[in-house]
Amino acid sequence: MRLRLDLSYDGSGFHGWATQPALRTVQETVESAIATVLRLAERPQLTCAGRTDTGVHARGQVAHVDLHEVDPELLLRRLRRVLPDDVVIRGVTRAPDGFDARFSAVERRYVYRLCDGVPDPLTRGSVVRAPKPLDVDAMNDAAAHLLGEHDFASFCRRRDGATTIRTLLELHTVREGDLVSTTVRADAFCHSMVRSLMGALVAAGEGRHESDLAAELLRARVRDPRVKVMPAHGLTLEEVVYPADADLAARAAQARRRRDES
Repeated sequence: MRLRLDLSYDGSGFHGWATQPALRTVQETVESAIATVLRLAERPQLTCAGRTDTGVHARGQVAHVDLHEVDPELLLRRLRRVLPDDVVIRGVTRAPDGFDARFSAVERRYVYRLCDGVPDPLTRGSVVRAPKPLDVDAMNDAAAHLLGEHDFASFCRRRDGATTIRTLLELHTVREGDLVSTTVRADAFCHSMVRSLMGALVAAGEGRHESDLAAELLRARVRDPRVKVMPAHGLTLEEVVYPADADLAARAAQARRRRDES
């Protein structure tokens, strides 16, 4: 049976989601907990909606795992007893037919948070301190050049066999006092894409470059030293969106086909 896990975590103490030898990761932590509470000889393999980088947080991460028959509620209660405080399983449910946490997703929503005034020490682990005042209007002007389907090679760390073509659905910044928050929505993201996009927006917001630099970078399709990859701890995966149950398998097949064609 396939189970869907909804989870949140503070990324500060993890070397990202994906398992790495001798490093603490979210995937290894949760898989080991499942193996412990179910007394499995080997760790089961989790598949997540978005592999967050080292230091990136998640409030709305989704994963799936294939197991023999198990009571989802019982597994949830047992996991909550053994997992560390920086990982919380919010729900365990039987996945609908055709569900794939990664390929069935139609949208991921992140928020990047900055403070350009007096910092709140209680949020220092999830908000990046900006050294200069930020012009939110300039940031949104720069963002307007990036919306839609493009090759985001200029904003990604390339991986063999992975496409850099993505559809950016939203890139919008708002201010609430000293807190500047940027919502980023796309069908999917390349490695380090969100933090690179934020580097371009912050450059515009600080007045270091004109807003049309973003369009120039997008056309170039190569990494540019003028764009800084922003610190990881300001980024949180807030939500993963899936289609109706009847459309899950078709969406997964479509996403896999696009990946194979890349």
